[in-house]
Amino acid sequence: MPHSLTIHELMEKLDSGELSSQQVVKAYLDRIEAVDPKLNSFVTVDREGAMEQARQADRQRAEGGRGALLGAPIAVKDALATKGLKTTASSKSLENYIPPFDSFVVGKLKEAGAVIIGKTNMDEFAMGSSTENSHFGATRNPWNTDKIPGGSSGGSAAAVSADLCAGAIGSDTGGSIRQPASCCGIVGLKPTYGRVSRFGLIAFASSLDQVGPMTKDVADAAVLLNVIAGYDSLDSTCADVAVDDYTSGIGDGVEGLTIGVPREYFVDGMDPEVDRSVRESIEALENLGARIKSISLPHTKYAVPVYYVIAPAEASSNLARYDGVKYGFRADGADSLVSMYEATRMEGFGAEVKRRIMLGTYALSSGYYDAYYLKAQKVRTLIRDDFLKAFEEVSVIMAPTVPTPPFGIGEKTGDPLQMYLNDVLTINANLAGIPGVSMPCGFSADRLPIGVQVLGPYFKEKLILRVARTLEGVLSCNKAKPVIN
Repeated sequence: MPHSLTIHELMEKLDSGELSSQQVVKAYLDRIEAVDPKLNSFVTVDREGAMEQARQADRQRAEGGRGALLGAPIAVKDALATKGLKTTASSKSLENYIPPFDSFVVGKLKEAGAVIIGKTNMDEFAMGSSTENSHFGATRNPWNTDKIPGGSSGGSAAAVSADLCAGAIGSDTGGSIRQPASCCGIVGLKPTYGRVSRFGLIAFASSLDQVGPMTKDVADAAVLLNVIAGYDSLDSTCADVAVDDYTSGIGDGVEGLTIGVPREYFVDGMDPEVDRSVRESIEALENLGARIKSISLPHTKYAVPVYYVIAPAEASSNLARYDGVKYGFRADGADSLVSMYEATRMEGFGAEVKRRIMLGTYALSSGYYDAYYLKAQKVRTLIRDDFLKAFEEVSVIMAPTVPTPPFGIGEKTGDPLQMYLNDVLTINANLAGIPGVSMPCGFSADRLPIGVQVLGPYFKEKLILRVARTLEGVLSCNKAKPVIN
C-alpha cells in the first residue's frame, strides 16, 4: 500500500511512474478518514487542497519536473503558519486564525513539491509532554490508544506512526520532537538551534524552539532536513552556516567514532526495559567498531528547574500578544478594555498555558528577575559547557530519550511536576542548542515503543544521522507497525 512507504521509497515509485501523486494522496486521505477518528492526530485535513496539489505534482512530473518531495504528502504541526489554511496552535485563542503567509519551513516544503495534507494536533502553544493540553482534544498513541503519544508534537508523531502521512514536521522546545518520536516508535530530529528558520513558527520560548522532521526512518529525516535547513534573513536567530547534504555518507558506519554514555542520563526510577534496550543499542554500535566511553554531564540535574524558569518566562512575553485586540479570540460582554483583556485571556487559554504564563511572569517580576531568570541563564551556560567539554573527548552522546514507555492518558494531568519530569532527558539539548535525533530501539513487554537519542556537536546533524542510520541497520523495530484497534 502506498501509505506504508517511506519518503525515499515513495519518491522512487513516483519518479518511475509506478504510482501517481493523486493515487498516493487519495490513499492517505482514505486512511486518515478510516483511522484518525481513533487517534485525533489532525486538527485540519485539507482534502480538496491536497488533491489539487497532487494533480499539480503529476502535471509537473509529466512535463519533466522533479523535486525532492514532489507529490509526497507531508503533515505539519499546527504551530507553523500555512497560507490560507487554519493555524491554531491547538488553542481557542487561534481556533479560526488563517495566516496570510507561509512559514519558512512550509515554503521550503512547497518549493520541493510536497503536498501539505493537513495540520497536526499538539499541546496548546506547544506546552506539554502528552498532547492532552489541546483545545481540540487529546491525541492517542497508535500502539495503544489508552496511552499518550508524547508531546507537544504528538499529532505529528501519531500521524507518521499510523501511516497517515509520508512524513511530518514538528517543533522541539524541550523535547517536543524527540519525546513523541520515542513514544510512537518513529524517528524525530531536533536540529541545532538556528539550523532551521523559526519564521512563521508560533513562538513558545524563542531561545529554545527549533523546527525539525518526524519520519518513518532515519533516511527520511535526512531527506526532509535537506529541504528545510538553511539561512533565512527573516529569522534573526537563524545561522548563516553552509547546509550539508544530509543524505550523503549516511551509511558510512561508526567505526572509529567514540560514543559518550552520560552517567546522569540513566536516572533513578528509569524503567528497566528502557535501560536494557538503550544499553543493548550502545553495545550493538560497539560491536560495529565504535568506542564506548562513560562520561559525566554534571549539571544535568539542574536542567528541569532551569528550563521551567526560562521557558515560561519567554512564554509569558511571547503570549502577551494574545489580548483580543488585533487577531484571534476576543471574549464577549466586556465593559472596559481591561476586562476585555482579562476575559479574553481567561477564556482563550487552557489551564497549562495559564499556569506557565503565571510562572514566567513571576520569574520576570521586579525583585525576582535576578533570583530566578538571571540565575537560570547562568546555570544554562554551565549545562552548555558540560556538552562542549564532553565533545572534546567523544564524537556523539547516546542516552535514553524518555525514562519510561508511554504512560496512560489522564495519568499525570493532575500532577504537573510529574509531567514536567517526563522531559528530564531531552531538555538539556535545547538549553545547550545542540542537535539530537531519537529513533526506536525496542519495545516494552506491553509492546510500547522505546527510543534512544543521539546527541552531537553544533551543526553535526550529518554525524548523528549517520550513527542513527547505522543502529537502524541492525535493529528491526523501525519496521514494526502498530495495529490500531
